Amino acid sequence: MNDGVNGVALAVFIFFFVLVTAMGFLAARWRRAENEHSLDEWGLGGRSFGTWVTWFLLGGDLYTAYTFVAVPAAIYAAGASGFFAVPYTILVYPLIFTFLPRLWSVSHKHGYVTTSDFVRGRFGSKGLSLAVAVTGILATMPYIALQLVGIQAVLDVMGVGGGEDTNWFIKDLPLLIAFGVLAAYTYSSGLRAPALIAFVKDTLIYIVIAVAIIYIPIKLGGFDDIFASASDKFTETGAGGVVPNAGGQWTYATLALGSALALFMYPHSITATLSSRSREVIRRNTTILPLYSLMLGLLALLGFMAIAAGVKVENGQLAIPQLFENMFPDWFAGVAFAAIGIGALVPAAIMSIAAANLFTRNIYKDFIKPDATPAQETKVSKLVSLLVKVGALIFVLGMDKTVAINFQLLGGIWILQTFPALVGGLFTRWFHRWALLGGWAVGMIYGTVAAYGVASPTQKHFGGSSDEIPGIGEIGYIGLTAFVLNVVVTVVLTFVLRAAKAPDGIDETKPGDYTADAGDPGVQVELPPATAGSSH
Repeated sequence: MNDGVNGVALAVFIFFFVLVTAMGFLAARWRRAENEHSLDEWGLGGRSFGTWVTWFLLGGDLYTAYTFVAVPAAIYAAGASGFFAVPYTILVYPLIFTFLPRLWSVSHKHGYVTTSDFVRGRFGSKGLSLAVAVTGILATMPYIALQLVGIQAVLDVMGVGGGEDTNWFIKDLPLLIAFGVLAAYTYSSGLRAPALIAFVKDTLIYIVIAVAIIYIPIKLGGFDDIFASASDKFTETGAGGVVPNAGGQWTYATLALGSALALFMYPHSITATLSSRSREVIRRNTTILPLYSLMLGLLALLGFMAIAAGVKVENGQLAIPQLFENMFPDWFAGVAFAAIGIGALVPAAIMSIAAANLFTRNIYKDFIKPDATPAQETKVSKLVSLLVKVGALIFVLGMDKTVAINFQLLGGIWILQTFPALVGGLFTRWFHRWALLGGWAVGMIYGTVAAYGVASPTQKHFGGSSDEIPGIGEIGYIGLTAFVLNVVVTVVLTFVLRAAKAPDGIDETKPGDYTADAGDPGVQVELPPATAGSSH
């Protein structure tokens, strides 16, 4: 690792950072609406994005700086078990093809901004809606923190901020500046800012991956030598090499499946989805988004390349930035670092907007100020988006980076527990609202307690997301086990509550709402006056 600052790489990084900053502020004028003081405009971009904007926005949302840094870092540290991210992003697209168009239609029809809006309208339950909202906010916070960790990793490798003995303010000043800029243009432009910047981010990432997958193997003697070096390392460490060992196969499979089920439960995934202008845009995107999975597969190979290149780092998150530093000319290393840095800004902005929308619609409006006007909602959401980012920044600066990663894994366990209420509600209303709440509580409690008991070399608690599966004895993903318990409890309680004739909430949706498109008669994007200030 360089002892000093890599001036050329830093200059290129700053150029792209200034470029996307300008785009972030100019985005406020892009597709400017007549009424900017509504969450539809600030938080969903006016629900106006077409196929390509939505594709870049979703890609920028799902394939983050954390993906860019952590997936190959996992392979660098543990071998092929880190490839679980590739099959889960393949599994997820047929899954979302079945339910995202339905969610878009009913949300467009009733003016829903968040998943909790839909759950409240479908089941007539503010309690269940609150549970989904709180889960979404809690799961999103460490995810935002990890984007800042990605920026910090790049800055560390470029030598910016000084060494460990440097005054904390000077050391963290570059990250504070990046955070301030992100907060400012998100507040100003809302979802339009990351939508516009996503074009630059994804273009840079595709260029960097295309160059890396050709240029680095040539310098290292080809893929035969790369895989041989990786195999030698993992044979020595017993980590399983380029194929997961027998003991890790249950973990690999359950983690891939559980992650696929959880990915589009995250609020930021839904926010990007609901910003599109038609049902057909969503269907089209589920067929072309797998192109990102191809990119992810190539990206993952960088972990093996880092081994073959002899990269030695104490913090595995620095492995790929250090690989770029070692292998690329300084100017192109700057381009690669910019791709990672911007890859953090785009999802961090969307995540903060999504968390703010959940708080505003499903906590502030439902429980604090039911008669809030659209302008008041927008103001509160803007302020909360700032507070969310401040919380993530404090998390990053005040805790070890490994802690941030493990809390993000815990967030994945939590967010998966909203699946029965959201996806189940899109296809049936048989599940009772109280049963869904009971199942959610059991899944949350089991998942949290099980994760608390997992230790790692650096943490006594919350050291990972895998534990023994009850009744099977294999090690598997805690989130999927908690999800199965959630579903079982929900089904059993539903039978009991239906037999006891427990009252259902009022369903404000109709069957035709789930297949409606933007051009259909009666479809609207604002809540009707009769329900705008009320909730069930």
